[in-house]
Amino acid sequence: MKKYYCHESSIVDKNVTIGDETKIWHFSHVSSGAKIGKSCSLGQNVFIGNNVTIGDNVKIQNNVSVYEGVTLENDVFCGPSCVFTNVRQPRSEFPVHKKYDKTLIKKGVTIGANVTIVCGVTIGKYAFIGAGSVVTKDVPDYALVYGNPARVKGKVDEKGKKINTMSS
Repeated sequence: MKKYYCHESSIVDKNVTIGDETKIWHFSHVSSGAKIGKSCSLGQNVFIGNNVTIGDNVKIQNNVSVYEGVTLENDVFCGPSCVFTNVRQPRSEFPVHKKYDKTLIKKGVTIGANVTIVCGVTIGKYAFIGAGSVVTKDVPDYALVYGNPARVKGKVDEKGKKINTMSS
C-alpha cells in the first residue's frame, strides 16, 4: 500500500522506491530506478532522473531537475530552480549515455536558489551554497561558499549559522 502522497498531475514510473510520508507535488516526474527516502518533499515541476538516490528528509523546491549520477544524502535542501548537470562536455551530435559524472551532495547541505552544480563534485556535509552560485569543484564540510565560481567565504554550523572564525 502506498504511504506517500503524489499529486494526480505527477508521474511516477515503474521500479521506483518512495519512502513513507514523502510528498510529490504538481507536475513532477520520478523516473525508473529512483530511490527516494522517507519524509521528503518534491515541489512543483521537479524531475528525478533514472537511478537517482535521495535520502530521508530531503526538501527539493520548485523547478529542480536531479539527473542520473546525482546522489543527495539525508537532510539536503535544494532551493528553487537550482541546477545539477551530469555531463561535463555535452554534445548533441555525440550523446553520452550511461557514462555520467557522479555528483555527491552529503548530509545536511543547503543549496540556494538558482545555484548551478557542475557534475563530478562532492559537496561536504552541512555546507551552505549561496543563491546564484556556480559550484565547479569540491566543497569542504561546513563551508559557506558563494559566487561564480563559488569560493569558500567562511564556515557554518549544522543549523547553517555563520561561525565567526576571526580570533580576537
